[in-house]
Amino acid sequence: MESISIKRTQTQAQTLVNGFIRSVYNWMAVGLGMTALVAFMIAGSPSILNAIFKNPVIFFGLIIGELILVFTISSRINRMQASTATALFVLYSVLNGATLSFIFIAYTSTSITSTFLVCSGTFVACSIYGMATKRDLTSLGGFMTMGLIGIIIASVVNMFLKSSGMNMIISYIGVLVFVGLTAYDTQKLKTMALTQPADADAGVIRKGAILGALSLYLDFINLFLMLLRILGNRE
Repeated sequence: MESISIKRTQTQAQTLVNGFIRSVYNWMAVGLGMTALVAFMIAGSPSILNAIFKNPVIFFGLIIGELILVFTISSRINRMQASTATALFVLYSVLNGATLSFIFIAYTSTSITSTFLVCSGTFVACSIYGMATKRDLTSLGGFMTMGLIGIIIASVVNMFLKSSGMNMIISYIGVLVFVGLTAYDTQKLKTMALTQPADADAGVIRKGAILGALSLYLDFINLFLMLLRILGNRE
């Protein structure tokens, strides 16, 4: 009788995790879809492209806007409505699509597609590992976060050095960093699902899913960009 009760509890926990992770991936897919659509549409409009990339005020305004949105969602999500968090996530996806529209001009469509497929396969494999492993990835997450900080600093320095060799080194290290962060973030989401209160309402669950979707969205986008630098063929 006790074993049946334990099995039932484990089944309920697994159902809870699966439902939450499914919601996270659904919202992540919405974000990626919005980003791809906006980027593709803007890439087909020379006037909008020129307005964004030849006007530093607009370009850096978009970048700053994205940073503010990520910070706001990450730090204030518990204080906002689920609908507000969802709207901010979608808005961030749209702004990111605008700033990423250059890839359709800089790289061939074939290399973008092939890199996307490689990135998707790598991302899924890392997520599966993060869900299935019994190993605590907390230390890995901390190490990868330090690596991310190093990448940001090196990228800023390379903006002045303009070294193609350093750019390639940053890209390879970046792939390793975001592979590790994907596994770590997935495990963190699994833990989040298991520790949610049993009486959590739909709004709380939605906000958790949006926060998780943002984390995985950022991992996927950055992994894709790093791989594109390595595998992409320029126009």
